[in-house]
Amino acid sequence: MRYLLRLVLVAALITGGLFIYAGRLPGPAIEIARPTKYVGQASPLEVALTAPGAQLADFQITFEQNGKQTPLVSLAQPASGEIKQEGTDRLRITRTIGREAIPDLRSGPARILVTAERPVLFGVRKAQSTASLDVQVRLERPVISVLSTKHYINLGGSEMVVYRATPADVESGVQVGDLKYPGYPASGARFEGVNIADPAVKIAFIALRYDQDVNTPMYAYAKDEAGNMGRADFDRLTFRKPFKKESIALTDKLLDRVVPAILDTTTEVNPQGTNLEKFLVINGELRRKNAEKIASFASQSAPEILWRGTVFHPFGNTAVESAFADFRTYVYNGKEVDRQTHLGFDLARVVNSPILAGNRGKVLYASPLGIYGNCVIIDHGMGVQSLYAHLSSIAVQVGQTVEKEQELGKSGMTGLAGGDHLHFTLLVNGQMVNPVEWWDAHWIQDRILRKLREASGS
Repeated sequence: MRYLLRLVLVAALITGGLFIYAGRLPGPAIEIARPTKYVGQASPLEVALTAPGAQLADFQITFEQNGKQTPLVSLAQPASGEIKQEGTDRLRITRTIGREAIPDLRSGPARILVTAERPVLFGVRKAQSTASLDVQVRLERPVISVLSTKHYINLGGSEMVVYRATPADVESGVQVGDLKYPGYPASGARFEGVNIADPAVKIAFIALRYDQDVNTPMYAYAKDEAGNMGRADFDRLTFRKPFKKESIALTDKLLDRVVPAILDTTTEVNPQGTNLEKFLVINGELRRKNAEKIASFASQSAPEILWRGTVFHPFGNTAVESAFADFRTYVYNGKEVDRQTHLGFDLARVVNSPILAGNRGKVLYASPLGIYGNCVIIDHGMGVQSLYAHLSSIAVQVGQTVEKEQELGKSGMTGLAGGDHLHFTLLVNGQMVNPVEWWDAHWIQDRILRKLREASGS
């Protein structure tokens, strides 16, 4: 009998110890991924819960503000949010929060509270964990208005929009179709007679890509950290200009020269087969990768205008071999093998001609670049950049400031070049645009300087 009592006592002690121990086990891991700091009129909520086997006894997400608690999502009421299993031990809960989910939502401080429980000790006990996030509620939309007038945009061309966005620190710019062009402080436009000190006034250089529709929607936008959006339309006329078509004859002599030379300078593609098969990969896949890399330099653009004077260097006394957005058909042995669009000007003079900077700026790139061969990219500020390709030699270094018409190197036939020439193009926030406009003094005066003077009141 005593032995039995001892067994019962030991079992009770063990059970009690396990019960106490189970109560000290950690609850599910909680990660509040979104929001990070702000809640707006409609903000994404994203919470991840991690527990062994993704077994949860319960969870609840609550919004607290001004002493009132509003339930958002729970295991018992998942209809208001989406619960997704990720792997074997993780749940992700998402929903949109704002005035629709929280009728009493007000601007000001608030808190998101998450509690979660998982079963332990065969479900006899539950291990609980909590996490909270202090947020700031912003319900007022940013205010944006366009100040500039008379916007005329050619297909493949550029424009400039001047606008005011408040609060001054919100993200803003101009959207053209699915492409965004960021705004820069107008105080960075240092031209003679221009002085715009208002921090809310911004400048956005935009482009209508050669392959977009002339009726592509455009509007200025301002978006705060809470996701609240303001937008403003602006007057504009868009014009379609025909682009030329040309045929490029591929010969074995050309392929034998350019294909091995390009592949020696890149690891981005590794085509197999004949030189023609390799060329098609270079002309397609490598061309696209090169374009992506060129576009990536837009993020390094200075927030102020670096160029000086009015027009960009027009490269006079050169023969135009190809123009912007020429549609090229590639023919080999009388058969069409490829099609591409040529986004720049091919300018030829004499072999090893000095290549001059289009305008003042900072060198962002000065090395071989796939189909472009030896290439230099210059940043002129506020998203405007220029590209010089097929050089035989490069005379500048990355980080160097160059002046207008300073020598960058010599013309050549590196990359996909059939002969000695310069491939030149302008870029606006990474999008290649027709440089003819930037060579035109009247265009610079009307599309840029006029708008800046009007915005400055001068």
